[in-house]
Amino acid sequence: MGRTAVHIPDGFIDAPTSIAFGVAAVAGLGYCLRRGSAELDERAAPLAGLTAAFVFAGQMLNFPVAAGTSGHLLGGVLAAVLVGPWIGATCLAVVLLLQALFFADGGLTALGLSTVNMSFVGALGGYLVYRGVLRVLPQRRASVPIAAAVAAALSVPLAAASFVLQFALGGTVEDLSLTAVLAAMVGVHVLIGIGEAVITFLTVGLVMSSRPDLVHGARGVLRRERAAETAAVRSTA
Repeated sequence: MGRTAVHIPDGFIDAPTSIAFGVAAVAGLGYCLRRGSAELDERAAPLAGLTAAFVFAGQMLNFPVAAGTSGHLLGGVLAAVLVGPWIGATCLAVVLLLQALFFADGGLTALGLSTVNMSFVGALGGYLVYRGVLRVLPQRRASVPIAAAVAAALSVPLAAASFVLQFALGGTVEDLSLTAVLAAMVGVHVLIGIGEAVITFLTVGLVMSSRPDLVHGARGVLRRERAAETAAVRSTA
């Protein structure tokens, strides 16, 4: 159950619902590609590749959550904070496609469903949460990994809730009640979100300590820091 919100198997959601979310995923990714292409440069492109590779590897490694349940990195907020929400969402979609094609991790017919949960809810929605959390924290570099961790923790149960909505629209397992699915999915993914938050905090913090200029989600904080430093120098001149 720890992998369901992201890697939905074939046949778990009926064909009409899968097709509808597939169309939404294609349209959404087209928009992300248009927005993200404007942000790709000689610095962002390599980091995007490294981020996608890191998320791909992280999703292949499970960590224990509770008795009989394991979880893994989703990486939506992590990718969005590092390379921006549009490129981050695209990276997550590529990861899902590769895992479905070469590792049978999630069904191909359910790829649109998983993409909506992970790329749109996880990365784009998670980045909105990140921006909101960052806004209420002190505007300094140390706040970036903290805001990223909080957003990452919340993005996982949000992705699980998105799956529950999909199940409500077209679930094919008749002996599972919607209430039971909601309780199981959101409950377990709250715990998985804790692991997601730790990994996101450590990774974003590491990049911030060495190359903060590469972190897309830190640009506003860095600009305000530089403005404050410039104002301080002028006031003492």
